[in-house]
Amino acid sequence: MKKNIIYFLSCLVLAVGLVSCSDDNKEPLLPLSVLIEGGETQEIVQGGTLNLKAEVEGSSEVEYVWKLNGKDVATTSTYDFTATELGSYDVQLTVSNAEQGEASAKVTVDVYGKYKYGTFILNEGSAWGGDKGGYLIFISPEGELVNKAFQEENNGAWLGSVPQDLFIANKKMYIVSQNGGNEGGFLTIVNAETLKLETAYGDELKGKIDWPTHVAVLGDDNIYLRDNAGIKLFHPSTGEATLIEGTNGARKNTMAVVEGKVFASQSKNLLVIEAGKNEVSATVEFDSNISGVVKSSDNNVWVSVSSGKIAKVNAKDYSIMKENDLAATNADAAKTLSASFAAAPSITAKGDTLYMSALSTKIYRHIFSTNETKLMVDAKEMVENANIVYNTVAVDPVTEGVYLNTIKGYGDVGINQISIFDFSGDTPTFKATYNDCTKYPAGTFFTSNFK
Repeated sequence: MKKNIIYFLSCLVLAVGLVSCSDDNKEPLLPLSVLIEGGETQEIVQGGTLNLKAEVEGSSEVEYVWKLNGKDVATTSTYDFTATELGSYDVQLTVSNAEQGEASAKVTVDVYGKYKYGTFILNEGSAWGGDKGGYLIFISPEGELVNKAFQEENNGAWLGSVPQDLFIANKKMYIVSQNGGNEGGFLTIVNAETLKLETAYGDELKGKIDWPTHVAVLGDDNIYLRDNAGIKLFHPSTGEATLIEGTNGARKNTMAVVEGKVFASQSKNLLVIEAGKNEVSATVEFDSNISGVVKSSDNNVWVSVSSGKIAKVNAKDYSIMKENDLAATNADAAKTLSASFAAAPSITAKGDTLYMSALSTKIYRHIFSTNETKLMVDAKEMVENANIVYNTVAVDPVTEGVYLNTIKGYGDVGINQISIFDFSGDTPTFKATYNDCTKYPAGTFFTSNFK
């Protein structure tokens, strides 16, 4: 009996020892960690859905808690976020289990309006009958076209008659109409992401401006309007519109804003206007009339002139960094740089690559660094009824799609096409085309050019 007891106790000690050894050899649990797929800052269009997914390391057995602005919203490994109001939202994820504790991750989601990214085509409309005024066409990055987008977002309200130009700054869009009238007046200010009307200046600007055609903005209270007299500085806070000294005869064409300054053309002169000043700060003279002034991707200024030259001007010291003479290498392309009655510039740029067409159906490409110029397409060969080019070619700085607006004729303006060319291959193709939706398109504007 005594031997049995001793044997039993020996086995018990051995078993305890084995368990103890097993516990000593067990690897410690790794700490939990979690990330939210996509990064700590994400964005989604208003009304869209963003699928947020947890990436957990350390265990596959955890509990999930998602919080939106501090309130519980989900307990699964994924969370579908959606919002109907613009703004910034905080989403926090916590994962936990009894053995390892918990870990957290956070993401800030910015909800933006449907018009924040994309392309606008501004239409003059028919001032002499039919339509009440001009309108905006919007093309989303996915290719969806919204006709009369301003009217759609403002209960059918119309822009002023014969709009010519727009500018985006401080989350606002400024649209200038030379004839005024309607709900939009001479200057319409809308939310740049929703197109909801914020302010319109009609009667307030009567007698202060004369056929305004172009706009540039340095601040909410520093709006520059080009009209028949020159360039005027409009202060909404006081209602004053003061002619900038030295801008008489400023060309009816797009102005550029670079380094907090306005660059505009006046015959052979590139004018520089600094914030808060009532006179021209500097002038750069060229050998012939300027036909285009465009902001470059490196924050300098592209300038085209009627003699067939393209120059890059330093936006800080106004020196000419480099100038290419297209007339010496491609005379036909050089002709497209002449100053015409178009409201849009004769050049358009995507990085170091520029395109030009003037009012012809032939689109040329010029690579500035190599001084190479090439005919890319004659739109007549691909676009039916492309008899008249209305305003000039424009290149999307993101997609590289090249836009050309054509109409059959002034008497057949209802027959028209927006053609978006793809020049990435050996032969030109279409990225997209849209038929019969423009009415005298004043210009094509890409939201990415206003960053």
